[in-house]
Amino acid sequence: MDNGNDNILEMYLYETNTLLEQLDGILLNSEQANTFTQDDVNEIFRIMHTLKGSSAMMEFQALTTIAHRIEDLFFIIRENSMDAIPQNLHHELFNLMFLSTDFFRSEVKKIENNEPLSEDIDTFLSDINSFMQKINEGGETPAPAASQAAAQAASTACAPASPARVKNTLHVFFDEGCGMENLRAFMLVTALAEAGIEPTYEPNDVDSNPDSASIIIDKGFLLHFANEEALQLAIQVIKGSSNIQTYEILEGPDCASTPEPEKAPQPATLDTVKKEPEPEPAATPHPAEASNHPSAPTAAGGSAGRAASSKQSLISVNLSKLDSLMAIVGEIVITESMVTSSPDIRGLKLDNFTKSARQLRKLTDELQDISMSIRMVPVSGTFQKMKRIVRDMSQKLGKKARLVIVGEDTEVDKSIVDSIGDPIMHIVRNSMDHGIEENVEDRIAAGKDPQGTITLSAAHTGSEVIITIRDDGQGVNPEGVLAKARRNGLLTKPESEYTHKEILAFLMAPGFSTNQEVTEYSGRGVGMDVVKANVESVGGTVSISSEIGKGMCVTLKIPLTLAIVDGMELSVGNSIFTIPIHNIRQSFKVSESEVIHDANHGEMINRMGSFYPIVRIHDLYQIDTKVTNIEDGILVWVDSGELSYCLFVDELLGEQQVVVKPLPSYLNNFNIKNSGITGCTIMGDGNISIILDVGNLYMATQNGNMLH
Repeated sequence: MDNGNDNILEMYLYETNTLLEQLDGILLNSEQANTFTQDDVNEIFRIMHTLKGSSAMMEFQALTTIAHRIEDLFFIIRENSMDAIPQNLHHELFNLMFLSTDFFRSEVKKIENNEPLSEDIDTFLSDINSFMQKINEGGETPAPAASQAAAQAASTACAPASPARVKNTLHVFFDEGCGMENLRAFMLVTALAEAGIEPTYEPNDVDSNPDSASIIIDKGFLLHFANEEALQLAIQVIKGSSNIQTYEILEGPDCASTPEPEKAPQPATLDTVKKEPEPEPAATPHPAEASNHPSAPTAAGGSAGRAASSKQSLISVNLSKLDSLMAIVGEIVITESMVTSSPDIRGLKLDNFTKSARQLRKLTDELQDISMSIRMVPVSGTFQKMKRIVRDMSQKLGKKARLVIVGEDTEVDKSIVDSIGDPIMHIVRNSMDHGIEENVEDRIAAGKDPQGTITLSAAHTGSEVIITIRDDGQGVNPEGVLAKARRNGLLTKPESEYTHKEILAFLMAPGFSTNQEVTEYSGRGVGMDVVKANVESVGGTVSISSEIGKGMCVTLKIPLTLAIVDGMELSVGNSIFTIPIHNIRQSFKVSESEVIHDANHGEMINRMGSFYPIVRIHDLYQIDTKVTNIEDGILVWVDSGELSYCLFVDELLGEQQVVVKPLPSYLNNFNIKNSGITGCTIMGDGNISIILDVGNLYMATQNGNMLH
């Protein structure tokens, strides 16, 4: 592809992915009813019309051809209603449509990866044509193809028209130098169609002729409406559209004579309107709801008024810009702390400075909160994709199952949402493949609903989000897991000493799978260990619970954001460390008599009836300190996932919201990450505080990954 305009390509990819998600939702809901409503048919027709036109503009021929043919199919359905399709063909229609969304997604993925697009689409086209033939057999001659009907309507756009027709004409000019005027004109027509307005227009080949852009630049874009009401609705849509410089309401004897902007003869009535920016609404909606590219129309249908309102208040922003904003805000927070904590002013009585510093802190806190909030997006997009996974696997595995979604409005940092999509998908597949029973009779005999249920839920708990994937299947057989662990050489103590929780933890060992057969979904050595690694890469944890015959539950604990965390600063010798607050359960002092020594010279402490190991940070990192007596320091009880233990430190310095700075990449050569260090932060006095990874820190003590 020789595009040369990254912004246009981003717009195309954004809108195409949005439309495909919308299409998947329509298909999944309609399949449950085994039919399409007339609204569904109209919406699918519009989606395909948009995909066809925008793909043609980008010269993606395969996408254009398939979208065009499915548009033709839904033109027939739209004209004749679903009654045109016999009941016995409904299932085939849904399968054909799901195949089409898979095709579009695979092609879009190739575009994103800069790979060549498919050229051989004859088989898929033949399947579509064959289905269209089936629904036409024994019926009347099918209605004209959508493209033919559109061309026929467009061909009349420049014919001499009646005064009433001419009166309802808009003359639109786009911003000078905006580029791709023909694509913008087509997108405007699509936005009008989504608002229920179907004008004729000229040039009438903007969806297929890139040369029409020069005509629009010179003479503008004409839109003709059937009546005054349609014209007024169109104006509302245009007011909310971007890249439009002016629009005019024209009256005259012949719509074909488009006046040139420089020396335009005055029409009978000329109402010229400069498109001014609309005032911002009182309450700014959350940017996570943004569904518009700055130069693209919204993909969702609705009234013209709603379309205009959403375009005025929502924008789409590149994630890299938000990353840069977050980095700058972090520097501001650090600098503010350095200024207010400067040793040069320590001990001075500066009332005005203190007052100003307090106000500055308030403003930086608000700036920090806002910059974090604009990165937050709901998990609904990720959750809704799982419906398709359950649907496809139900058919291929012959298992009846449904997906129940709870808390899909829960918000997480955008980068984290992108990272947890694959782990959640794998767990859902695991529930379908391993969890839900093979035979319905087994479920009925166990007193269960014949249809299995997978529940996907999300909820906030302070600084993290809890995501659970629960099924009501057969559960995990602990004896089978233990036997597999024995065969894999994973046991480190007698089998009788393993608790139920420890046995389930084997499921997350590398290459561990209880499936006896390799299937399309499992048994290939890619199991829960990959899920665990992906979740831990964003600072999260994974835990598993199960009861045989009742089902299994996988719980993901995910931090809200990786950029800024609430931490507890503590000192060991001359070094400062930070532990995320959500990892801390308690801090306390103990006497020497309370410490229990094991045979390996390890130390343990009894808390609430259980014994927890003590890790001395000064021993782990070989730090010189005067605080070596257990009574002189303090114990911090921490946990991460299944791990729970106590850290021995010199003293606690206080709670602080810190900006997480990644460590330089060259430090990876020193095994930093596996030594319990996840990053660092700059404190108010300019010193560095090391941020500890509670999970990896304890593993470092067990594996000998200690820094010297």
